[in-house]
Amino acid sequence: MQLNGSVTVAAPLARVWDALQDPAVLARTIPGCSSLEETGPDRYRMTVTAGVASIQGTYVGQVELAEPDPPRSFVLRARGQGAPGTVDAVVRVRLTDGDGSTRIDYDADATVGGMVGGVGQRMLGSVAKRTAGEFFAAVERDLTALAAAAGPAAPPEAAQPGAATPEAAAPAPGTPSGTGTVYAGRAAAAPAPRTEVQSAAWPMAAAFGAGAAAALTGVALGYLLGRSRDR
Repeated sequence: MQLNGSVTVAAPLARVWDALQDPAVLARTIPGCSSLEETGPDRYRMTVTAGVASIQGTYVGQVELAEPDPPRSFVLRARGQGAPGTVDAVVRVRLTDGDGSTRIDYDADATVGGMVGGVGQRMLGSVAKRTAGEFFAAVERDLTALAAAAGPAAPPEAAQPGAATPEAAAPAPGTPSGTGTVYAGRAAAAPAPRTEVQSAAWPMAAAFGAGAAAALTGVALGYLLGRSRDR
């Protein structure tokens, strides 16, 4: 199945790009995500709870980021499986500066199998688009909350000799620390309430439109799909 769409996020291009490359942000904004684990450079394993209609399940998927052109575009490749079905997806993502906001265009090709593949493309597409909307809205809320927490910039203070700076004391939140790092999602603490048609959930690939089944697979599951920041 094919799915494409666009959304506008009320945040500058650079901040949106950084958020979509930060696995900690992805883990807490992808619907149904319980964990996102870094398995290698630009490679992640994701666990999500998702479903379509009466077909529910927990899915484990692999996500890979390819062809990055910061801060304009990247490609997500994802595959995943669970009891209700399987998904294999490729999602092309483009970001455009919108004078203080960012337009995100996505184009996904996905192959869905198993029970969930029999639900029908119309329902899969509807759930996938809704999930994409939920994901991007969560990213926007996350960026807004971070900006509010940061507050106005404070004047620099003279450092005492030998005193550690805040930057040196601890890594920035969400900064990957290497292979094996696990980022907890919101679903791990508080499962989302069920609805008549459960939201699909994976990284960006799933969120972007590989369908509810694809959403099962974690970026195919989406970024949410994710990627470690440039080192």
